[in-house]
Amino acid sequence: MTAPATAFAPTATIRARIMWTMVLLAVASLITSGVVVAVLQDRNIHANVYAQLSRSKDELQVLASRGVDPATGAAFTGPSQLLQTYLQRTVIGPAEGELAFVDGRVAWVTEDAALRPENDEQLLAMVTPLATGNQIVIERMRTDQAHYYVLVAPVIFPNESGALVHVHDLDAAEAELRRTMTSYAVVALITIVVVVLLAWFAVGRLLKPIEQLREAAESIDERDLTSRVPVHGRDDLTALSVTINHMLDRVQRSVESQRRLLDDVGHELRTPITVVRGHMELIDPADPADVVQTRDLVIDEVDRMSVLVNDLLMLAKAGESDFVTPQWFDLATLTDQTFEKARTLGNRRWRLERVASAEAWFDPGRITQAWLQLAANAVKYSDEGTAITLGSALHRGEVFLWVKDEGIGIAPDQLETVRERFGRTREGASHAQGAGLGLSIVESIVRSHGGRLDIESREGEGSTFIIVFPLGPKEDV
Repeated sequence: MTAPATAFAPTATIRARIMWTMVLLAVASLITSGVVVAVLQDRNIHANVYAQLSRSKDELQVLASRGVDPATGAAFTGPSQLLQTYLQRTVIGPAEGELAFVDGRVAWVTEDAALRPENDEQLLAMVTPLATGNQIVIERMRTDQAHYYVLVAPVIFPNESGALVHVHDLDAAEAELRRTMTSYAVVALITIVVVVLLAWFAVGRLLKPIEQLREAAESIDERDLTSRVPVHGRDDLTALSVTINHMLDRVQRSVESQRRLLDDVGHELRTPITVVRGHMELIDPADPADVVQTRDLVIDEVDRMSVLVNDLLMLAKAGESDFVTPQWFDLATLTDQTFEKARTLGNRRWRLERVASAEAWFDPGRITQAWLQLAANAVKYSDEGTAITLGSALHRGEVFLWVKDEGIGIAPDQLETVRERFGRTREGASHAQGAGLGLSIVESIVRSHGGRLDIESREGEGSTFIIVFPLGPKEDV
């Protein structure tokens, strides 16, 4: 036995997926930015250190090329004097140190320097061979104590040689960068926490229309079709909510139309069926006159049922999307054709009051059907020889088609009744036969064109029925 179906419970909500996607993007952006900044700053530190060592080399070369002590004007007699003078005149930073080699031994050191390269035996072992050479060297060296950038600049005199060794502690130079990146990491972590909180609320607010849409969809069943999604704003989710609401409107109209059709069929067809059955049960087969009379009555009831069923099917179809097929059509042609068809409906004084000359967007067949239905009603509820007037006009972007009669009219309290299915006035019920579906069909056709049916009437004087619909196509909101 299978378990009963339950509501779908997602393991990961859209809200969580979008939020974590935003967070991951923020994390990736912060990490990428931090790495790029760290690499660029590290390169900048190395470039600055190299530039400082190059300046020290240039200053030593200038001093050596001049060959005299700037303070005394005495000529240098050997590398020891030159290097001592240079060390006395140079200014070094906190992460730098200098010393001078003479004949392969450390002869001079900078006394007030924070960095003491002479105390690093591994470093001395690396630079001593370079100090006895004749090539200027700038390179990085690593010992157990530190990571250095080292300048070795040999100075050669005829009877003696020496070398300047300028050392820059890269670890100390990069310490500030490490502190900066540590602060950046702390700030980035705080930023991620803030992003998580803001993303949770922002995504929740963003997806609220979807949650409302889901709730509205869940609340809809065959007993309640009135729930709608609240519409706020002007974004894509708002457009989706509007679209869903339109869909729910169509579903509601379709279901309500089916319900009315079932109610109407059950209500209106029950009487003629009962009449037919009753007469068939009471028929005397031996009486030819009774058979003929019953046959005529049954045919008349069947014909009435056929008309009624056709009208009900048309009203049911009115809620479908293909009920009307609008096109651009000339109103003057429509008016002339409808007037000629209406003149055959009854012995009345038919008049054409006005003809609009323009093209409009509508279904010519359906509008003709509605207009003729109004003309047929005018014939039905007026006396022979009275006037019935048709006309068409344009006003402020709307089409007006009217039928005016001199019939029995409609009481003010009955104006809404005649619009209802099977609705007929007290006077109309006794004046003419019919199911009372004519105006319902007209209103269904007019509503399908985005229009309305206006009724003006005075009891005992006549009525005017006016079809009003837009001149151009309806625009979706």
